[in-house]
Amino acid sequence: MELTKETLGGWLPAVEEIAQEPWCRELFSRVEEAYEKNDPPVYPPKEDLFTALRLTPPEQVKCVIVGQDPYHQPGQAHGLAFSVQPGTRIPPSLRNIGKELESDLGLSLPDHGTLTPWAEEGVLLLNNVLTVYDSKPNSHKKWGWGQFTTKLLQTLEEQPQPIVFVLWGREAQSKGGLVNPERSRYPRLVLQSNHPSPLSASRGFFGSRPFSQVNQFLEQHGVAPIPWG
Repeated sequence: MELTKETLGGWLPAVEEIAQEPWCRELFSRVEEAYEKNDPPVYPPKEDLFTALRLTPPEQVKCVIVGQDPYHQPGQAHGLAFSVQPGTRIPPSLRNIGKELESDLGLSLPDHGTLTPWAEEGVLLLNNVLTVYDSKPNSHKKWGWGQFTTKLLQTLEEQPQPIVFVLWGREAQSKGGLVNPERSRYPRLVLQSNHPSPLSASRGFFGSRPFSQVNQFLEQHGVAPIPWG
C-alpha cells in the first residue's frame, strides 16, 4: 500500500502510525492482494483509494460526512463518499442529497455529481469502508476498514477547529460514540438522520436540513460557511 505525501496529504503521519498496528498491516495486505488479482474488480481504482484524505487534510476539516462503502458499479467510485466520477449517472442517494440541499438552502448539486468542490472546502467525505468488490455492496465490511476509519475520526479530536459530524444511516451512526460535544475540548456538533437512500430518505432525511445547520454552527464559531452549491 503506497503511503506517501502524494496519496495522503496531511493525513500521512496519522496513517503511518495506524499502519504500524498488526491488524492494519493485515488489512492493507489483503486490500493490496485484491487490487492485484482484480477478480472481481475492486472499487474505487487504487489510485483513488485515499482521495478523501488527500483532498481534505485534518487541519482543514470543517465537516465530516460519513458514508457506508464505495459505489460498486464500474466508473462510479473515486474515493469520496456519495460522490461519483464525472460522466456517471447520478445515483439515487446522491440525487436525494441534492433534493435536500435545494430544499434547505435553495442550492443545486453539480450536474456531474462530483463532490470534489466540497472536499476542497473542508468537507471530509469519508466512507466507513474504503473498498468494495464489483457488484457486491458491503463485501469488504469485515476486512478491518471500520477500525481504520474509526482511528481517523479519533485523530480529528486533536484538531482545535470547529467540526460538524454528519451521520446518515445506521453505518455512519455507528461512529457517533466517537464524538461527545459536551466532553470535547473543542467545538463539535453531531447531526444524525436516516440515510438518503430511496428506502429511508422519506423517514427522516428529507427535512433534516443538515447543510444550513452545519453552516450556522461554523458561523457561530467564527468560521466561514461551506459553499455547498
